[in-house]
Amino acid sequence: MSLRAALVALVPLVLASPAAASPLPQAPDCPVFPATSVWNKPVDRLPIRKDSRTIVNAIGADLRVHADFGSGLWDGGPIGIPITVVDSSTTPSSVGFSYADESDPGPYPIPDDVAVEGGPDATGDRHAIIVDRDSCTLYELFSLYPGWSAGSGAIWNLTSNRLRPLGWTSADAAGLPILPGLARYDEAAAGTINHALRFTVGRSRRAYIYPARHFASSSTSSRLPPMGLRLRLRSDYRIYSFPHQARVVLRALKRYGMIVADNGSSWYISGAPDPGWDNDQLHTLGRVKGSDFRVVDTSKLRP
Repeated sequence: MSLRAALVALVPLVLASPAAASPLPQAPDCPVFPATSVWNKPVDRLPIRKDSRTIVNAIGADLRVHADFGSGLWDGGPIGIPITVVDSSTTPSSVGFSYADESDPGPYPIPDDVAVEGGPDATGDRHAIIVDRDSCTLYELFSLYPGWSAGSGAIWNLTSNRLRPLGWTSADAAGLPILPGLARYDEAAAGTINHALRFTVGRSRRAYIYPARHFASSSTSSRLPPMGLRLRLRSDYRIYSFPHQARVVLRALKRYGMIVADNGSSWYISGAPDPGWDNDQLHTLGRVKGSDFRVVDTSKLRP
């Protein structure tokens, strides 16, 4: 084979290389974890687990997908988990934790106007996601209240694949970072989401699998999903009739799938709020049923 022919033959291989998740527009120099992160690895060619149907049935085969994000307000707060970007000029603060033994002590650079899930008067999970664009550090807090007090907190180096210690929670039940699993409008506007998404299930198992580090259940039933379980939309599911924003999400669910990260409503997919989201388009995701998903065998998936 000539050198020219060899180079031509390599082109498809280069084009087929997995793309890394897009950085935040407000922090363009910071990756959302390395391209080798399991969040950023496609799973569309991995085998399906033998217990896929059993677990899907336990989550809810007839239940519908719901985009737990969008534009506008719901009960006075943003629809989704907001992201706050700061820089080195933000004064770090001490935080008091309810679960201090599994939280990173900080300090945390929390601005006075930090965006909290559900808004300032929310009584729900009150997640706060903070990215320091100068140090490429991710700070995540659960149940953050002025003061500052929180249920738990975790600090991540966005350039590293390092995980939490085994058995530790984070700002999420699974001990995972939240940011890399959020659907973001800037990605949808660019036409592609190159990472797995975060989702919740009604009931989970008292177990976790890589990359999760923590469980949040007392049930040992093997029918229930452990934290960290990954599912993908079946490859033959037709998405062409969906509007643009929904298609972007569905393509990501086919290629990268979604990871069980917390207990909540089944098949609720997480994202960041943005005025650019079209709620009517996102609501069409409700045409997708739980039975359209397959549980992926990620036992060999590592950075």
